[in-house]
Amino acid sequence: MDQSPRPVIAAVDGSANGNRALEWAISQALMVGAPLRIAHARLYMNSIGSALSGAFEEPGQDDDPVLIRVRESLEGRAGLPPIEYASHPGAPDTVLPALGEGAQLMVLGSRGRGGFASLLLGSNGIACAGRAACPVVVVPRADPPVRDPHGKVVLGLNSASPDDSTTWFAFREAARRGARLDVVVAHAWPGRTFTVAGAIGSTAAHEETASAHEVAALAAAHLRPHAERFPEVAVEQVSAPGDAAGHLVAASRAADLIVVGRHRKRPFSPRLGSVTNAVLLHTGCPVAVVPLEEDAVPAAA
Repeated sequence: MDQSPRPVIAAVDGSANGNRALEWAISQALMVGAPLRIAHARLYMNSIGSALSGAFEEPGQDDDPVLIRVRESLEGRAGLPPIEYASHPGAPDTVLPALGEGAQLMVLGSRGRGGFASLLLGSNGIACAGRAACPVVVVPRADPPVRDPHGKVVLGLNSASPDDSTTWFAFREAARRGARLDVVVAHAWPGRTFTVAGAIGSTAAHEETASAHEVAALAAAHLRPHAERFPEVAVEQVSAPGDAAGHLVAASRAADLIVVGRHRKRPFSPRLGSVTNAVLLHTGCPVAVVPLEEDAVPAAA
């Protein structure tokens, strides 16, 4: 049986954001000892005249201009993982999610060519994060584009509905990096009770304390078996009131990776929940979106 690891996929499109994601994917592939598959989903528009005459020929595997430029940029570079190139015809938001079936991880930039530069996350990133069978890392624009590691991975944990695949992924990535794992667990603001002087009443303060303790206990119980499996990972659990997305975005400014789960399947619901979507839109570091346990394919060790 073939025991070779599944590849890390870097989705490129010739943009600066795609090139930044490629560099992150190279580092990841080297870290996990996996081959790197550099993929380009190409969508070429044919004119009616050339289609009717048969003069139009779509670029093939060896003459895809985006992959040619990537090959040239990496030529002669030492210390690279084994690399293969793959050119796929079709719309990127359809082609790229399908590639995740045979990969352990897919990496792409937050914005590719086209669209509005002010939008941090493009349609391809949304499609891949929401539908790919493997975890997807979205690498944002950064200034500076390369920074020293912070030694911290951050997990956004929903204590009411925690997912083992997402938590395991976060612990594993922290272990691989020798990093600390910060677990952000948000709890709801309590209902406010006001005195005649406008001060917050003691009932609200009691509700907040009770809610924080309950959420922290649920999170700790979920984390315990993962911490036992990865004893080398130092874990810090942070319970914070209010908006989980806001806390994760704030944490991303001093983190190497944010890990969040995909939305649970519900009729007519989006595949990315509101927290995951908000983090992807505003993050200051790469974000890994992990398929939930019910969606995931078996992960490579």
